[in-house]
Amino acid sequence: MNIKQSLLRSCLSVVVLCCLTVFFSSCTKEEPVNPVVPEPSDLPLTDAYITDSIHYAQSNMMAYNFVYPSTDPYGHHIMQSATITISDAVQRGVPAPGMVLYNHFTVYRANQCPSKGDLDIQKMLAPSKLITVSPDYYGFGVTEHHHQAYCIQSVNAQSSVDALLAARQLLTQMGFLWDDFLFNAGYSQGGQTTIGVVKLVTERYPNINLAYSFAGAGSYDIPETYRQFVNTTISGMPSTVVSVLLAYNEYMNLGVSYSEMFVEPVLSHIDDWFYSKRFTREEIDNKVGTLAIAEYLHPTLLDTTSALARRFMEAFDSENLCHGWTPRTNEHIMLFHSALDITVPPANSVNLYNFLIAQGVTDVTLDIDDYGAGTSTPAHEASALNFAMGARQKICDLLGIEPWPLF
Repeated sequence: MNIKQSLLRSCLSVVVLCCLTVFFSSCTKEEPVNPVVPEPSDLPLTDAYITDSIHYAQSNMMAYNFVYPSTDPYGHHIMQSATITISDAVQRGVPAPGMVLYNHFTVYRANQCPSKGDLDIQKMLAPSKLITVSPDYYGFGVTEHHHQAYCIQSVNAQSSVDALLAARQLLTQMGFLWDDFLFNAGYSQGGQTTIGVVKLVTERYPNINLAYSFAGAGSYDIPETYRQFVNTTISGMPSTVVSVLLAYNEYMNLGVSYSEMFVEPVLSHIDDWFYSKRFTREEIDNKVGTLAIAEYLHPTLLDTTSALARRFMEAFDSENLCHGWTPRTNEHIMLFHSALDITVPPANSVNLYNFLIAQGVTDVTLDIDDYGAGTSTPAHEASALNFAMGARQKICDLLGIEPWPLF
C-alpha cells in the first residue's frame, strides 16, 4: 500500500466507525460541558422553543436543542425535535456567513440523532462559522417512541424544512444574524432527504432560496434500487432494505404481515433489532449476518412481477424523486456517488441527474467515480469523503473563504 492509499484508508476508518461520518478527526466522542439553561429572554413566543443548550468546549461550539411544530407521516400536527449548532466565533448581532440545513444519514440507535448529541458533522462544520440546523426526523428525539419513516423522503423533507423555519425564528429571537447563503446537504438517507427538500421547497416554499444543495449517494429512485437488489441478489447494508420495507408497509398502509415479507432470522427479530432503537446500523447488519437478500426477504418479494412486490413498487414510486415534479431551473445541485456502490446503486444519482437535466436545471453536476476501488473500505462509505471535500470546496468558493480542516 502506498502512502496515498494509506492516508485515505486512515481517514476512511472514521467513516466505517461512524456510519458515513467522514468529517471528524477523532473516533472518541466529545462529551458536552457546561450545560446552559436558556434565560427567559431566549425562549420564543411561538410554538417552537429551546429545550436545552450545551457547550462543546473542544469544538468551540454551542448546541441549542429545540422542539418545533411539524407533521407526522399521516399529516397530523405534532412536535418534533432538532438542533442548532453555532461556532463560538459567531457573536450575536454580527452576521454569520450563512446556514447549513444538514440532513443526517441512516441511524437506528436512539442516541444517534442530533438532539441526543451525535454532532460529529456539526463539529466539522463549526470552523466555517456557518450556523447549522439539523432535524432528528420523525422517529427520533421527542418522537423516538414511534417507528422511523425510513427513506420516505416527503416525510423527512417536511421535518427538515419545518426545523429550518423554526430555527430561523428562534435564532432571531436570540439575537443572531446570518447572511443569505443557505446550503442544503446530506449523504445516503440524508442525500435523499436533501433532494426531497429541493422538491418540497420548489412546490410549497417560494421564499426559501437554496444557495446550493449537496446530495451524496441517496436513494432517489427506490424502485430502481429494489430492482437492482433483486437482479444482483445482494445489498451492502441489509438493515436498510428491511427498514425501507417496514416503513413503507406501515406508513403507506399496505397492511402486509411480517411473515409475508421476511424469513428467519430477521422475521423473529423485527421489534428487537429494528424497533428497539438499541442498536447501530453496523450492529444490526452483523445480526442479519449476510448480504444476500434471499436470506432475509420472503421469496415472493424476490419476484418483482408478483402482486406483493408490485404493491411495494407502487408505494416506492410515489416517493420517486426522478420523475413527477418540476424543479426550479436555477437550482444549484452537486451529486456524488461511487460507481462501485452496492448499498445505494449509482443508478440513483445517474437517473436523478438525467431527470434534472431534462427538466432544464442549468447548474447540476454529477461526480461519479470508482471510489473505494483498491481499498477495504466499502464504496458507499468511500465516496462520502469525496462528498465532504467537494461540498466544502464549493462552499468556500461561494463565501470567499479558505477551506477549513476536515480532520
